[in-house]
Amino acid sequence: MNAPVLPWRLVLDTNVVLALWHFHDPALLPLANVLTQPATRLFAREDALQELADVLTRAHFGLAADAQTALLARYRARCEILPARAPNAPPLPRVRDADDQKFLEIARDARATHLVSRDRAVLAAGRQRAAKTLFLTLSPERLCATLPEAGTMSVFNQWPFGREQTS
Repeated sequence: MNAPVLPWRLVLDTNVVLALWHFHDPALLPLANVLTQPATRLFAREDALQELADVLTRAHFGLAADAQTALLARYRARCEILPARAPNAPPLPRVRDADDQKFLEIARDARATHLVSRDRAVLAAGRQRAAKTLFLTLSPERLCATLPEAGTMSVFNQWPFGREQTS
């Protein structure tokens, strides 16, 4: 069964991107299915993409330079890239780690329906009134629990998740 077609407007933090594009986490199949739907819009910003690029260089991921470049390119191609932080935007709760603040800002500026994160501080900030009136902040596991099962791992062999982009 496929996930319902909704006007999904999503922001994924770096850990969720890795779980989907690198690790192909089977627990996230329902989310992967949503991401393959044409109605789904995915948003990022250059600083978030740079963070992903930096994380991909870490030795414990074991990715050669060309694999890092390819993964980043697949993700970038799927995203709508927002400009730097919007001036005069509504205030947001502060996250202890300033590097994580950008994901709340991207969600706000993109008018996202969901910010998907595994970071406890981001999830906590998302429960505060200033954020929860703008978008839902959920872990990927919690979001997946609300979606129909994706059925098979074949979704990970399709663009944008597969190792080679297909049309």
